[in-house]
Amino acid sequence: MLRNMVTSLIEHERIETTDAKAKEVRSVAERLVTLAKRGNGSVAARRRAARVVRDRKLVKKLFEELAPRYADRPGGYTRIVKVETRLGDSAPLSILQFVTEPVTFKERKPKAEEAVEPLRRRAEEPAPPVEGAVEAAEAAPGDAAKGEGE
Repeated sequence: MLRNMVTSLIEHERIETTDAKAKEVRSVAERLVTLAKRGNGSVAARRRAARVVRDRKLVKKLFEELAPRYADRPGGYTRIVKVETRLGDSAPLSILQFVTEPVTFKERKPKAEEAVEPLRRRAEEPAPPVEGAVEAAEAAPGDAAKGEGE
């Protein structure tokens, strides 16, 4: 069943199935794309892929279309989109498809800089005035001295 579903996914680049089956098919499909990327079209890699995908045209598509498409992507070639429930048995359905948009990486700061950045901002800001502290100190400077000595 998994072979047939992976073959259909490679052929149509999108299948609709239950959530559980989609999760299983995803792992097999991702391994095949990784094999195609690393195999560089070698005969051994094509034979290993042909163990799962029994159609030669689809093995060719895997190595010549899908592998170059995901050459710069480190993983995550497929996406599972939850759709609805099936009418007859209320099984949760999903669409499993190959990702088409290019991968984007966020520019990250080293962790030490991330921890120091809020402290720098706080140090640069002037301290907010404390309400009532200035009036209390001006009104009774002698009262504060009496309270400390007792």
